[in-house]
Amino acid sequence: MREDTVDARVVAVRLAEGAPLCSALDVTDPDHWLALDTAVRDVAWYHSHLLPQWEHTAPLPADLTQFGESRLALALCHRDGRIRQEAVPCAARYPGLLQLIVIRCTDWAGPVRQRARQLLRETLHADTAVTLAPLLLRVGRRDRGAFGIELLEEVLRRAPREQLTALLSCPDRIARRFAYRLAVETGLLHPAELARAAAQDKDTVIQDLCATAALTALSDVQTSEDVLPPLLTARNPRTRSAGVTALRRAERPQQAKPFLSDRSALVRACARYVVRQHGGDPAAWYRQQCTRPDTPLVPPGAVIGLAECGDCADAGLLWPLLAHPAPGVRAAAVAGLRTLDCACAERVRPLLDDPAAGVVRETALALLPSAKALPVDWLLERVGSERPRHVRLAAFRLLAAHDGAVARQAAVGLLKDPDAKLRTWAQQSLQR
Repeated sequence: MREDTVDARVVAVRLAEGAPLCSALDVTDPDHWLALDTAVRDVAWYHSHLLPQWEHTAPLPADLTQFGESRLALALCHRDGRIRQEAVPCAARYPGLLQLIVIRCTDWAGPVRQRARQLLRETLHADTAVTLAPLLLRVGRRDRGAFGIELLEEVLRRAPREQLTALLSCPDRIARRFAYRLAVETGLLHPAELARAAAQDKDTVIQDLCATAALTALSDVQTSEDVLPPLLTARNPRTRSAGVTALRRAERPQQAKPFLSDRSALVRACARYVVRQHGGDPAAWYRQQCTRPDTPLVPPGAVIGLAECGDCADAGLLWPLLAHPAPGVRAAAVAGLRTLDCACAERVRPLLDDPAAGVVRETALALLPSAKALPVDWLLERVGSERPRHVRLAAFRLLAAHDGAVARQAAVGLLKDPDAKLRTWAQQSLQR
């Protein structure tokens, strides 16, 4: 549920009827609280005489002091600032309403905001800070939201290590980012812990932050032994590239050589940098890997790597690899020839019928510059329903590069294609 969903109106009605907070909404989701705050006052400005549905169900009485948790939650979100102001001190009896106190800390009404901030400062401690962090950080983006973030940071800086480390594993990405930034600033984590976080966390911001911090903290060989392995084996290319680049400072160029054929172009570029800095020749290494086209062990990364740092003369090593038994090598060979601007259309064209989708995709990219020179009838045959989907798609892309009549003919032929996506693309093509 987000702030603009209608479900929050239903939640407000249930609360007015006395339903417990924990059963009416997910109290662990900050977006549910934000949505509830909006829904309680959800009346169109041009119908300001109307009341929200929950007020028709069970309007609030004048005396708030006897309210239970559910009705008090509605009072904290009420459209009338005087009611919100009166509800804030009453909420101190219910820890479950602290989330709404956080929201009221950015209230546009000064008296409401001041009372809420005073209450939050009195009640926020290490445990509640971890729980409230996702909401505090979201509300912190609003006008007048800096107070909550500053208070959160102040509390967590004083908190025991285990409190902040608990936030490092929070499922909320925004809260994890905040926690890792604070952990880096305070030196809470050992470089090896930062390296593991960079390798394991799924968020790219945290990966970059922790990898950079881990490498900045490298001071001796022993630390390198703890830090580099997690970085070099990380699934994320940016993290691996950081580890590979660090091999230069660690004076381990030999460890960079296997990464010359990495599946990531970024990692390959970093590996070439490290090898060159220690007097190596990456191009020679790539040529050696590509000189045996019959071996099944040619790394696809070495094939495209040769094109990335070689010249047109190296195309002679790539042409035989178009017949390699491994689809990844064939696809890399086509991509390499395209990179070197040596992809002769007549020689590459047969690979448009390759059984591997990746090879056909690279072939289509290589043929696009000369698409208008390809035989139209030959391409039209390949959009027939008897052809594999990846072949039909590639042929359609090439036909779409022809003049309007040819492109329309191809699109009309695909209107009855068994694949729904191809039919949609054909319809979109005809509408242009």
